Amino acid sequence: MSDESAFRSIYDQHCDMVYNLCLNYLQNSDDAQEVTQDVFVSIYKKLDNFRQQSSLKTWIYRIAINKCLDFLKAQKRQKRFGFHISIFRNENEVLPLHSAFKHPGIVLEQREDLERLLRNINTLPSNQKTALLLKAIDGLPQKEIAEIMGTSLKAVESLLSRAKANLKKILDQSEGMQDQNRLKK
Repeated sequence: MSDESAFRSIYDQHCDMVYNLCLNYLQNSDDAQEVTQDVFVSIYKKLDNFRQQSSLKTWIYRIAINKCLDFLKAQKRQKRFGFHISIFRNENEVLPLHSAFKHPGIVLEQREDLERLLRNINTLPSNQKTALLLKAIDGLPQKEIAEIMGTSLKAVESLLSRAKANLKKILDQSEGMQDQNRLKK
C-alpha cells in the first residue's frame, strides 16, 4: 500500500472522530474544520514517525487534542492582543467577535443550555476538560483515556472526579446567580 493510499485510509476511518472531538472542544464548526485539517496535515507529515507504541486511534486523539489546545491558546493570545489594541482605537470601531456557538446536532431550544454547559466546561483546567469530554461526549473507557492522555488510570479517575465536582460547583453558582437575577425582575 502506498503512503498516499495509507493516509487516505486513515483519513476515511478517523475524519469524523477528529472533527467531532474538535467540535466538542471548540464549539464552532468553522474552527473545528480548520483544526481537523491541521490534524490531518500533521498526521500526513508524521506518519512515517509513528512507532506503534500505542494504537493509531490513540495517537490521532493525542494529535487532535494538542491541536485543539494550541488553537485555544492562540485565540486567547489574539483576544489579549485585541484588548490592548482596543484601548487605542476610536470608540466607534468595533473589534470582530468570535463567531457564535454552532453545533449541527443540537436543536435551537437546547442550544442555549448546551452553550452554557460547554462554556462552563471550558473554564475547567485543560486536563480535566480533556478527560471529561473524552468520557462524557466520546464515551471512551477510562483505560483508553489514560492512554490518550499519557497518564495512569488512577489519574484519569481523579481528573474525572475533580472535573465533575468543579463543574457542579460552577453550575450551582451559575444557577444561584440566575435565581438572583429572576428575583430582581
